[in-house]
Amino acid sequence: MKLQVKFSLYNAITKIAIILVLGSIILFSLDRLAYNQLDNRLIKKKNKILEHLSNNEIDSLLNKEQSFTDYNILKEEFIVLTDIADNQSDSTAKVFTEKREIEGDIEVYRILNYKFSYQKNWYNLEIGETMTALQSIKNSIRFYMLIVLVAALLITLVADFTFSNFLLKPFYLIIDKKINLVDDPSHYNYQNIPTSTNDFKILDNSINSLMRKINTLFALEKQFIANVSHELLTPISILSTRFENMLNTPDIPVEHENKIYASLKTLNRLKLIINSLLLISKVENNQYLKTEEISLKQEITDIHEDLEDRIIDKKINYQSKLTKDFHFTGNKALIHTLLINIINNAIKYNVDGGSITISDKTEAEKYILTISDTGSGMSAELVENAFDRFKRGNSEENGFGLGLAIVQSIAKFHKIKVDIKSEEHKGTSISLIF
Repeated sequence: MKLQVKFSLYNAITKIAIILVLGSIILFSLDRLAYNQLDNRLIKKKNKILEHLSNNEIDSLLNKEQSFTDYNILKEEFIVLTDIADNQSDSTAKVFTEKREIEGDIEVYRILNYKFSYQKNWYNLEIGETMTALQSIKNSIRFYMLIVLVAALLITLVADFTFSNFLLKPFYLIIDKKINLVDDPSHYNYQNIPTSTNDFKILDNSINSLMRKINTLFALEKQFIANVSHELLTPISILSTRFENMLNTPDIPVEHENKIYASLKTLNRLKLIINSLLLISKVENNQYLKTEEISLKQEITDIHEDLEDRIIDKKINYQSKLTKDFHFTGNKALIHTLLINIINNAIKYNVDGGSITISDKTEAEKYILTISDTGSGMSAELVENAFDRFKRGNSEENGFGLGLAIVQSIAKFHKIKVDIKSEEHKGTSISLIF
């Protein structure tokens, strides 16, 4: 999971938790505030009534119909004044919620009950306001509060995601340009990625420092291989000449002659390894020019003529199904080496009576050349390490594991992608994507 996604999820979870807590507090407080507001209104009405109380007012309230002596037409509030026994003691106002019936309609009211004495007579005053309007207001407030909270959450999430994307953009640029897109330390770009974040600056400088060390070691390794290869070719040539001269010695014993032949064979194999390493080193050091017009179809035809005897010896069914004569600019000798290594492996690791098929196609404006065989194939582990030097798919075959390493170096030099698909005992398919 990307850092940006984790950062956004963390912000989302924390904001949701905060909103839930705050929403619960607000909703709980809303009920308390609403009841307090309503109770204060009832108390103010009670004080106003007592302040303007007179005998006429008392008579007016007492002489109205039954006990519900005053209520508005919508039955949202009422005032009840009743005469009670005179042996009462002083009391405080009590507020409670209760159902009351008014003209056949039952409503829930918030009621203030207060007993008081006026001119030696005791009266019971009840003032009530319906809860229906209050509940409607609370529901509306809850609904709009929910909308506001959800909108605030969405806006903050979008803002956080946008900001995190802006904040982490230099980080992803560093990863892409400094690591993912670097296929050769010698092509590394040491220019710093613009950023105002000190942590990313430290990361950028650290990667640059590390790549300088890797580039130095990489250059030393390539120079060492080139130097050692050159130095080894001279004694190998001298030894080969001496062995050949020994073979020309008259009356040489047969057993000595066989040992000399075996030594010459070993020297030739060693010379082949050194020449392969030199080729890889020269390719990686860009010591070749890419100025020739190359026809893939013609190269494959020439290679087939060179290897035709080996193909016939193993009774391999060779098929070239090229539909296009693809041309490009490169180094003809290197491309010939690349193709002959792939086709040579297809012959070497094939079964007697097997087949080799060379086909092509154009996909997403890219030309793809595929060389398939029905040979022994490779395991998934060997496919993964196919381009590593001195690793081979079949240890029983003669070879030194440099064929595909050479193929990879030449392909990189020409910016050709190599894709290998293989399955043990079923064959291998190598695609060159131009």
